[in-house]
Amino acid sequence: MSVETWTAVSSGVVGVASAAAAVWSGRAARRTRRDQRRDDFTVVTDAMRKEMDRQGRRIDELEQSSDRQDLRLEGAGVAITYLIDRVRGLTTWVRSSGLEPPAAKPIPDQAREFINQDV
Repeated sequence: MSVETWTAVSSGVVGVASAAAAVWSGRAARRTRRDQRRDDFTVVTDAMRKEMDRQGRRIDELEQSSDRQDLRLEGAGVAITYLIDRVRGLTTWVRSSGLEPPAAKPIPDQAREFINQDV
């Protein structure tokens, strides 16, 4: 065999080997249906975990807001109780002086259920 023949044969062998390697690597790089499903599940799971974390933070914020509102309502209740006692004391003092306190304005409808009218 001549040098040219060896060159041609070796070029053919290299070409066939290159083609086989390309086919094999293409087949190996292809994602199987199982891989695709697993990756889709991972994406969905990660998205759900992220959303659950966000919802958890939102619930924590709402609980803190609710706690602050409870404290404000408790303080307002104490203030209203103090003011009622103060008005009753002043009304008693005015009546004991022989005077009559001025007439009160009508009670707004929204406040009617919270006001005891025994003053």
